[in-house]
Amino acid sequence: MNNMKKLIFGLLAASLLMACHPSTSSQGASAVTSIKFDQEIFNFGKIKEGESVTHNFGFVNTGKSPLIITDAKATCGCTTPIWPKGPIAPGDKGTINVTFNSTGKPGEQDKLIFVTANTNPAESTLHLVGEVEKIK
Repeated sequence: MNNMKKLIFGLLAASLLMACHPSTSSQGASAVTSIKFDQEIFNFGKIKEGESVTHNFGFVNTGKSPLIITDAKATCGCTTPIWPKGPIAPGDKGTINVTFNSTGKPGEQDKLIFVTANTNPAESTLHLVGEVEKIK
């Protein structure tokens, strides 16, 4: 009976190890793709303090696997990115919509947007630049 317990314990341990080991199937290395932005820097020129600027950063999935954007974060709460939540098929296009609210932000601006996806490298950086004229 002692050998039976060892066998059952061994099988249980092996199955737990296999369940915890990452798969190399379709979610493995072949799932990495690439992204190409139409432009990585958008200059909105001069605006008056309090105005908002919105720009769509266009991109294409230039890889061979579906593109999945998992996050897009700006360096400041005054800048809000909105990105597609579903997969983008190879060759398909999409946009990341970025809005900058200039309230309380006079002067030269360079707002960074960090886009995280299943790409190599995993993070891309976009810039929203321009000048906010202070209201007198």
